[in-house]
Amino acid sequence: MPPIHVLHGQPTPEELATVLAVVSARAAAAQAAAEAARTTGGPASPWNDNARRLRPVLRPGAHAWRTSGWAR
Repeated sequence: MPPIHVLHGQPTPEELATVLAVVSARAAAAQAAAEAARTTGGPASPWNDNARRLRPVLRPGAHAWRTSGWAR
């Protein structure tokens, strides 16, 4: 990770430690996501989800029994 320079203000050591912890965690998460994308063949995306292609479960309405005998 490149060095971080404070441009404005005088943060306390606790504030700097908090910022560095957040930046490190985000970098680790991004690296893990990139590694997962490499191993699975692509990013996890709703567009790649095969379940979207399946027909949704049809649920009968409140009075479906009444119309079930009608001619189609």
